[in-house]
Amino acid sequence: MEQKKSISALVSGGEASAGPPLGPALGPMGINVLQVVNTINEKTKEFQGMKVPVKVEIDPDTKKFNIEVGVPPTTALIAKEANVSKGSGTAGKDYVGNISMEGIVKIAKMKIDVSYATTIKSSVKEIIGSCVSSGITVENKPAKEIYSDLMEGKFDQLFI
Repeated sequence: MEQKKSISALVSGGEASAGPPLGPALGPMGINVLQVVNTINEKTKEFQGMKVPVKVEIDPDTKKFNIEVGVPPTTALIAKEANVSKGSGTAGKDYVGNISMEGIVKIAKMKIDVSYATTIKSSVKEIIGSCVSSGITVENKPAKEIYSDLMEGKFDQLFI
């Protein structure tokens, strides 16, 4: 019995194709590449326009496959939530977008499993830190000002 083979790739959410990087890696394994690609697209469609890490595990004997979808990078989630294409090149001076505290909490909940944070509040602090370096305001304030509001407990009702 052969050991399971695994392929990791970064694909555009909902837009994976049979071309590189997936096609050439999956083709020699004798599995239906289109079936794998369609499954990946179905599982990543909510991350449209973002790069998403995926891992495909294949059993060479049965040709069965399993797909694990990772979470896109924090900055990509922030950009999507703030509705901007990319962060500011001069963070701290120029702001390119704004994100609500609800949006921050939504991202924090997505990232908590892959974060060093142990609570939603501490995960929110990490996300706010990424907003600082991306030039994104939070609740229409510079992220540093929001941080003190956060420490005073002004948003605690969102972490329940």
